[in-house]
Amino acid sequence: MRVHGRLKALALTVALLTGAAGCSSAAAPAPGPAATPRGATPSPSPTASPTAPVTAVTPEEAAEVFATFTATDNLLRAAGDQRLDMELTRDAEARLTAAAFLSTSGKPPTRAWGSPTLYVPRFPAGERAPWFSVVATRDGHPTVLTFAKAGDWRLGAAARLLPGRELPPVALDPDGYATAVPADDKAITVSPQYLGPLHATVAETGGDGVAAGLIAAGPHTTEVATQITADREKAKKNGFSYDSIFTANDFPVYGLRTADGGALIQYALSRTTTTTTKTAEDDYIPVPSSARWAISAPVVRRTLRLSEVHQYVTSVPASTTRKAAEVIAHDGSLVRAGGD
Repeated sequence: MRVHGRLKALALTVALLTGAAGCSSAAAPAPGPAATPRGATPSPSPTASPTAPVTAVTPEEAAEVFATFTATDNLLRAAGDQRLDMELTRDAEARLTAAAFLSTSGKPPTRAWGSPTLYVPRFPAGERAPWFSVVATRDGHPTVLTFAKAGDWRLGAAARLLPGRELPPVALDPDGYATAVPADDKAITVSPQYLGPLHATVAETGGDGVAAGLIAAGPHTTEVATQITADREKAKKNGFSYDSIFTANDFPVYGLRTADGGALIQYALSRTTTTTTKTAEDDYIPVPSSARWAISAPVVRRTLRLSEVHQYVTSVPASTTRKAAEVIAHDGSLVRAGGD
């Protein structure tokens, strides 16, 4: 099965424009060698076995989607073409891609990609929203990416493996296909549909109460809550009010069954931080350096609002264990800032 739809057409358009421009002797990057799912044996021919079950997406198609995306994305980044590059992404990744262009005056850095390992769930042929995940080095760092299809294939999520963390083995069937975890799965300690809200609660208030023991302490959970508390106290002493809220938005949640009966869950949260003066005096609020691409002034007079998008991969254990879920991958940044 070949890649079709807007991603393929966009790649062809970019290649033709690059060749017609004649401004550079460099050719468009060619797609890399086709990848195979981890644990599967490469087939001597791209033609599927006549007896193989029909699926909505095959490893061959997934490999081509990844290769086409990486080559096209780098061309558009180098050209500073935000409009076309946005057509390669969706959901949280689209928000972060737009911010990458805006925060670099339209010149985000190109990426260095390594060979992919594919995790392709076996969806029925009539599945209207198939997806698959990839693990590949991006700029030298192992990264988990998920591509989703709704008319065309786009990158919907990406998170870099945290230092010292490893991906647990993904369960594969005899044909090398992975298994998608349903949103209401009861075989793991936290169902995918509840993981985002739970994470948001821990990031705001810590790991006590209903969250106790369900998600592990760390730099993207309890330590964030500790920092919010400290920032709130500091703001209060300086005459400001401060709050920072995490929200489990309506971005898709993706889950892969792991070999130990647990799951790898990929999802996104939004964070909105608001600082407001509490007096009628001119107590100006300093604009952090990370937001100066969006707010040119070094200070704002009354209110500062910072919006971020964060993507995660969390390893959730089987419900038969007493282990806590652990955040093992993350990516995120400021996507919007405003003040008055």
